[in-house]
Amino acid sequence: MTTPQAQEVPVTVRVFSQRFSSTPRGARLSRHLALYELDRWGIGYGTFASDAAAHIVAELAANAATHGRIPGRDFELTLTYASKPFTILRIEVADTRSERCPEVAPFEPSAEFGRGLLIVDALASRWEVLDRHPLGKTVRAELDL
Repeated sequence: MTTPQAQEVPVTVRVFSQRFSSTPRGARLSRHLALYELDRWGIGYGTFASDAAAHIVAELAANAATHGRIPGRDFELTLTYASKPFTILRIEVADTRSERCPEVAPFEPSAEFGRGLLIVDALASRWEVLDRHPLGKTVRAELDL
């Protein structure tokens, strides 16, 4: 007599990774391509997940192009979509500057900058800054879908 084996649940993981120039144009292109890829994966334009991901990618890419920029070096966007056992969208933006982002803190209403990480903090289920080897950092944000 044989014992019934536990049925394995297949895991679907989709990954998109692309380098972009550390310029405003590269940041804008990264957001457009992220939305296109998410739509291909079934996360349609205009949904909460798509809109939240667009805002997160826009903020992190703008930070990489503005504050993480080293002339001649690109930043990298990686999207990972795993649908089982939990549906998670991971957004990672890596740049070559090693200085860490400031912690999320209250900002002055009249300040010109400083709201980007507040937006990421409000939209993402969780986010963190990781060291990137051999140099740089990666800002990772996750959305529980």
